[in-house]
Amino acid sequence: MSDQQTQTIQFKAETQKLLDILIHSLYSDREIFLRELISNASDALTRMSFIMLTDREVLDPEAELAIKINIDKENKQIIIEDTGVGMSQEEVITNLGTIAHSGITDFIEATKDKNANISDLIGQFGVGFYSAFMVAESIEVETRSYKKAEEGVKWFSKGIETFSVEPLSKPNRGTRVILNLKTEYHEFLDVYRIKNIIHKHSEYIPFPIYVNDENEPTNQRIAIWRKNPREVTAQEYEDFYRQFTLDINKPIYHIHLSIDAPVQLYAILYIPSSPEKPLFTPRKEDGLKLYARKILIQEFTTDLLPPYFRFIQGVVDSEDIPLNVSRETIQANKIISQLKKILTGKIIDTLKDLDKNQPDLYQQFWVKFGSFLKEGIAVEPDYHPDLPSLLRFKSLNSPEMWISFDNYLEQKKENQKEIYYILGADDKSVTQSPHLDYFRKHEYNVLLFTEPVDPFFLLRLEKYKDHKLVNVANETPQEESQPASNSDTIPATSEQNDNLITRFKKVLGERVAEIRISNRLYESPARLQNKDSTITPELQRVYQLLKKDYPAPEKILEINPTHPILQKILKYPQDDPINDLVIEQIYENTLLSEGLHPNPASMIPRIHALINKSLGD
Repeated sequence: MSDQQTQTIQFKAETQKLLDILIHSLYSDREIFLRELISNASDALTRMSFIMLTDREVLDPEAELAIKINIDKENKQIIIEDTGVGMSQEEVITNLGTIAHSGITDFIEATKDKNANISDLIGQFGVGFYSAFMVAESIEVETRSYKKAEEGVKWFSKGIETFSVEPLSKPNRGTRVILNLKTEYHEFLDVYRIKNIIHKHSEYIPFPIYVNDENEPTNQRIAIWRKNPREVTAQEYEDFYRQFTLDINKPIYHIHLSIDAPVQLYAILYIPSSPEKPLFTPRKEDGLKLYARKILIQEFTTDLLPPYFRFIQGVVDSEDIPLNVSRETIQANKIISQLKKILTGKIIDTLKDLDKNQPDLYQQFWVKFGSFLKEGIAVEPDYHPDLPSLLRFKSLNSPEMWISFDNYLEQKKENQKEIYYILGADDKSVTQSPHLDYFRKHEYNVLLFTEPVDPFFLLRLEKYKDHKLVNVANETPQEESQPASNSDTIPATSEQNDNLITRFKKVLGERVAEIRISNRLYESPARLQNKDSTITPELQRVYQLLKKDYPAPEKILEINPTHPILQKILKYPQDDPINDLVIEQIYENTLLSEGLHPNPASMIPRIHALINKSLGD
């Protein structure tokens, strides 16, 4: 072979930066190079298996789809060989000579963090092949495409500035990567060490990995999800999850399914420890890994679960999915629709079982993922009918506990028909709402809805088990024949009531549609209510959260004439300055409790004035 056939090509500047980082890296976990080269080989084999489903006119059609690793101690080499798709000369130059600018830029930026794990970074930014330069002083790649017309190609580089490409007489299909190890990394010439790395990182690669011409593959290869659940240990489930997600935390729970009817499927689904994805996880998108007969169809499949279960991690494998199904036709496939129904039902059943038999574990789940279930009710046209029973809430009577709708109904008053709730920004502030005066006084429990998603799902969920959900800001219990009197205060006279209404109207003017006396307030001096036919508090809260303009509802201010503040204000003339200060502050307090105050800081000068008045001269 003449020198004229050899091309020497300059690495792109970004690739040189990458190589410099890897070669001079101070990180100790260099074994990751083997995981990356095995993964590359597995990808080539997966592509080959797809091609051979429809095309047998390929080079070496009978060759076993496998990975072979040979350790040559004499020449200080590790050789990784596969029978995958191989590469043409053009593909070699493209795949091994350049790397996407955005990927390398992000990689270089990430390595500035001295706490970053380079093994995670390699997997994240797709720079796996180049990681071999951490342990090799030079790399040779011998490859030939599965296409019969293509010739073999040899690629060589010392990982500095250039690489060379030349034709190669290679009779068989696939790729052979030869690592000429640096002296300080001869530890990787140990067969036992290599096998341990394979077990640690590549145990579930779906193709056999043979080491040093052994007849039996080193890796387990049998997909864990295809095992009988009784034969899989807790440690194996945890190990698979960590390999799958790179999450250092244990999952909250796992579900292992093996079903034959109405469709055949195998699956392992995990509830992770947190809705936040691990920093360096390779699974940056939502969705399950979908296999057809152990062949990967789609890496991130979002059609197998409803969106509110998008936090679920796992794999699904079915014999009933056609091997030639395309990514474009997955969504329209009837089998996928059946799988979605089965998987969703199994997750719901599992959550119900956790709630019944492992309530502490269910509470752990709820704290992390409860808002997703509420979202399901809010946005899914046909959400699972058991979803409402899985919801949990804090309540007026149990502010530190999570209770269900069923718990609430078990504790309700004898003649109570409705489920009462209140909307607010947070649990502590909402419990101070004047709307709760009547309910606290008469010992009704009230659910506290304070998450941003709450008003959205309340627009969809109007009742639970024939019990209407009622906002305490709008209604009071129908079962009470009449409001009880507040025995702690002296009832106000009709004349005093009229006097108070006149004072409030004079100060507030048209800022409220009406001012009236309330018989539902005890501890609070006033509260705001929507005037009839205006938008509901739920819809109003939705508009606020979406930061959208909406027609401001007309408000009615109800005042409590028996409250000590209002009793005392009657002792001052209507033209006394303190009259206006107190009424303005009471009104703005009601705005604040409703989350409607446009600028709470504006109250400070008035509060100071009131303090000054209270201290006297």
